[in-house]
Amino acid sequence: MKKYLLSIFSLCLATMVFAQETEQKPSPWSCTGVVGLNASATGLVNWAAGGNNNVNGVAFGKVRLLYNENNLSWETNLNLEYGLSYIDQKNDAFQKSSDVIDFSTKFGWQFHKAWYLTAAAGFKSQMAFGRAYDGTEAVDPIISKFLSPSYTDISVGIDWKPNSIFSLYLSPVAGKITTAVVGDAMNAKYADMYALENGGLRQAMQEKYATWVYSKEANADGTYDKIYKNAKAELGLSFKGAINYTYKDLKIITTLGLFTPYAWDKTEMFDTNGDFIGYRDNNRRFGNFDVDWDTAISYQFLKCLNVTLSTSLKYYNGVKIADKDGVLAERVQFKSILGLGVGYSF
Repeated sequence: MKKYLLSIFSLCLATMVFAQETEQKPSPWSCTGVVGLNASATGLVNWAAGGNNNVNGVAFGKVRLLYNENNLSWETNLNLEYGLSYIDQKNDAFQKSSDVIDFSTKFGWQFHKAWYLTAAAGFKSQMAFGRAYDGTEAVDPIISKFLSPSYTDISVGIDWKPNSIFSLYLSPVAGKITTAVVGDAMNAKYADMYALENGGLRQAMQEKYATWVYSKEANADGTYDKIYKNAKAELGLSFKGAINYTYKDLKIITTLGLFTPYAWDKTEMFDTNGDFIGYRDNNRRFGNFDVDWDTAISYQFLKCLNVTLSTSLKYYNGVKIADKDGVLAERVQFKSILGLGVGYSF
């Protein structure tokens, strides 16, 4: 009987020690982020300087999930944002002000202190139609939608992570897929706005987001025909940097992504007058970098109120934007949102 009691006591003691060790062991998972809703309203009565009554709202969420144990590290980031404005005017009263889907993940194996062999993937697009609001009664043309554009990247490289705040990633083997997808039904639906004989809305998107390629055969006048595609795949060099810093109620999240394709087809093209009109690769060649730089700064006070500043800077080779005079050229894109609203940081 004593032997049985001793065995049971030993088993209970071992279980308690194991349970205590298990409770004290920190979890390899951590999750941080910020979610919230910013809103503002402007009311004007007999305002001599002019303007319109308006209401603006932006819902956002930025979440980071991190796993780190032994020699393995897995980091996933999700950034969602959608904003809508109501302007007290006859035309274009409701306008989209912000629309972001940004997902990224990377898995690494630590082969040396702070150095990881890493595989990474990411996806960027938007949720709803984007339109060129001009304040007139005319139908505003569609300039973007879900998957038009979208940017998907898959890469393998080296990641340097000296701590949980800062990381640098370099990939000499990076694939990038750009899409401008418009279905047949949607193309037919907007046939009145975009002439189908010119490819309709589908070709307009493919032209805008540079998913076309030049034909391999030159015409008699030295020009090359464009071949339009729903998607364009490129192999190139990728560099990414990230900072995720939290100090008490202040949170700073910033990411920088650079990509340049290895393509180097510098065949010159000339028009019928013999004037140079560009290269066959539409400026998408090695050394010309696409840039994505996003920053979000938030400060939480009184437990539920949140002040946020978010900025986004982009530059894509081959994507041309018209200025006020209608001149198309590759340009730096920049957006900033400063808001006060309800939010929660974790």
